[in-house]
Amino acid sequence: MLPAIYDFWYQAFEAEKASGHQGWAYSCSFLNLFQYITFRAAFAGLLAFILSVIFGPWVIRRLISLKVGQPIRTAAEVHQLAELHGGKVGTPTMGGVLIIGSVIISTLVFARPLNPFIAVCACTMVACGLLGFCDDYKKVKEKKSDGISSRKKLAWQLVIALVAASFIYFKKEISGFGASPQQIADGLAGFRLGQNPIGIGAISFPLFKREIIDLNLLIIPFFAIVIVGCSNAVNLTDGLDGLATGTTISVALSYAFLAYLAGHFFMATEYLVIPHNRYIGELAIFLMALAGACFGFLWFNCHPAKVFMGDTGSLAIGGALGTAAICTKQELLLVIIGGVFVMEAMSVILQVGSFKLRKKRIFKMSPIHHHFELLGWHENQVIIRFWIVSIMLALFGLALLKIA
Repeated sequence: MLPAIYDFWYQAFEAEKASGHQGWAYSCSFLNLFQYITFRAAFAGLLAFILSVIFGPWVIRRLISLKVGQPIRTAAEVHQLAELHGGKVGTPTMGGVLIIGSVIISTLVFARPLNPFIAVCACTMVACGLLGFCDDYKKVKEKKSDGISSRKKLAWQLVIALVAASFIYFKKEISGFGASPQQIADGLAGFRLGQNPIGIGAISFPLFKREIIDLNLLIIPFFAIVIVGCSNAVNLTDGLDGLATGTTISVALSYAFLAYLAGHFFMATEYLVIPHNRYIGELAIFLMALAGACFGFLWFNCHPAKVFMGDTGSLAIGGALGTAAICTKQELLLVIIGGVFVMEAMSVILQVGSFKLRKKRIFKMSPIHHHFELLGWHENQVIIRFWIVSIMLALFGLALLKIA
């Protein structure tokens, strides 16, 4: 909405300047602020936070009235953990609708929704959120911790991810990383990625300052794996009050910063030497809205939680972050910046693999946050320490941009 207001004002301002007449556009010159991504990103985050805080109590009351309480696994299933989490029974779930709603509204107000990067991230978020909503609904309806079967859920995730990946690969505005033809013609393309801009099918990493390998069409299944993997990793992390929410904030802020840098030609190509796209900067607004919405949701989700995001929120957030990592051409960096998500997912993979192969468990319980709980850490200790690790990994990931 604000960019449209700016465009309307700018046309009127230019017309007044050409005619020499000072009218309403000259008097409203402060509307020039609406062109700046920094201004719009900051206020998108603020609006998303305000919306989450204001509408949070209403959403919680509505969820309670609908009796969508979170089913907790029984003692037969999780033994000692059932005693630690017994008080969470009945806490309303599906709170992810609050995050998704706040992000979408803030994005519509402050960003250009038809920007391809905004469109693909927002659509992937909503689609994954809808899948998660169906899963949550099945759980609360049947009063069981099992929702949609893992195979069916994975199949739908792959469909969503492949559609998003194909859009990213074939959409001209997204696939054109590097300097624009006009910038090259103007002699501004003195960047060290080579004479040819990096393609959307290439995989890069900040330390190497050039593409590692170009997968061409094979990048589509790779993109799908990133989106599905990130979506499930966030879902696995969402097991303690505020754990996934707080971790999401540090990852979203990091990728908002990366998107902003990648959208600036000289900063991206001359100073940091990272993949540049002149349309990508707008994605920072979406990611700041996500961070702001999570800050607001954390107001109610911190221990003891009044609401859980459920699969509605975790699958949506994971899908959005995975898509954002692809859009910025920093897919591999997500392993570091989103290291807590990776750690959670790997703990499950290692636990299952070890038990099947050796009939022995590596951890007391997976995902790994439950392992630390069973070691005697209080839930708050696990959450805050994981937040600290997430922040440190985000800072380390960003530091890699300028090491080489």
